[in-house]
Amino acid sequence: MAQQHLDPPTGSVAATAPFDKGDAPIGDALAGYLRAQATEFLRSLRQHRETGGAANGAGESGDAARSLRHSARRISGSLHTFRPLLDAEWSEGMRPELAWLSGTLAREHAYAARLERLIGALNRLSGTAALPGQTGRTPAPAAKTGSLTVGAAKAGALLDRQLTLARTRAHSAALQALGSSRFHAVADSVAVLASEVPLAPAAESTDLRPLAAAAQDRLADAVTALPLVVAGRPYNAEALVHGLSADTAPQPQDAPWHQVRLLLRLHRYAREVLNRGECPVDPRLLGAGTALNRHRDAAEAASAAAAAARTPRIAPATAYALGVLHADQRHEVEAARFAFQQAWQKEAVPTP
Repeated sequence: MAQQHLDPPTGSVAATAPFDKGDAPIGDALAGYLRAQATEFLRSLRQHRETGGAANGAGESGDAARSLRHSARRISGSLHTFRPLLDAEWSEGMRPELAWLSGTLAREHAYAARLERLIGALNRLSGTAALPGQTGRTPAPAAKTGSLTVGAAKAGALLDRQLTLARTRAHSAALQALGSSRFHAVADSVAVLASEVPLAPAAESTDLRPLAAAAQDRLADAVTALPLVVAGRPYNAEALVHGLSADTAPQPQDAPWHQVRLLLRLHRYAREVLNRGECPVDPRLLGAGTALNRHRDAAEAASAAAAAARTPRIAPATAYALGVLHADQRHEVEAARFAFQQAWQKEAVPTP
């Protein structure tokens, strides 16, 4: 998700959300959740600075950066779902800034995970013990044929160069962002949010459940619009039409699935607001989210393989290996869609 997954519930941060006499969560419940997430954001930012401030490195600094992203997403998602209960001007100003921050911080990790995924797939497909980009890693099991060995090594080297360069640029962009006046303005706004949430006057007596139910309905409608019949097929030839052509536009079949992934995240965050900062475990949502993460990762890896195959003057064997790799990742996309279909159709999600 890119191993950028649907982030787990922050169990360590529980909002003390009040309820009305009918046990309905009201506006103060939203305020408590937003204050808790803002506090988590500031704690992660402090930890990030104390551990060296690397944008997405390993160890405590990397953990702090991920926590920072997760809190930013939760705040932004809640501002979107419950926007009628918040000051409109403030909410609309905060959301794009939080999206910019979380997106900027996520890119370095996304490129690293994509490279690892692609090199691992090349190892599996070619039977090569360790291609470029996997130094010091446990090699994948060797395939019996090894028919791609000639082109796979050069394909791996090309992917390593391209994605390592992209990762380096993303790292620099993240460091620059964290030192920018734009980020400091976001941090200042979150610091204010930790103590004061600008609720609309009517929010103090408004039941949050209808807005959370609307988020669930948007998710259900988006899932209904998915081509789940196509997702049930073992191989979707239409998904390869875009393939290695000169057209660099995103795969059109992927967009509705990415939208469902976003709506599923918003639904989960809304459930957290209703449940005092916790999200009750729902196997259906868990399985669906995992499948959609796999879908996103495979789709982006396939795009990276296709982009590498468009590199001018590469050897035919290299282009062939990249083409096989692209097809392999598109198969992974179809497998993820089928897994989502199976998870989603298990049982209905309980109404918030």
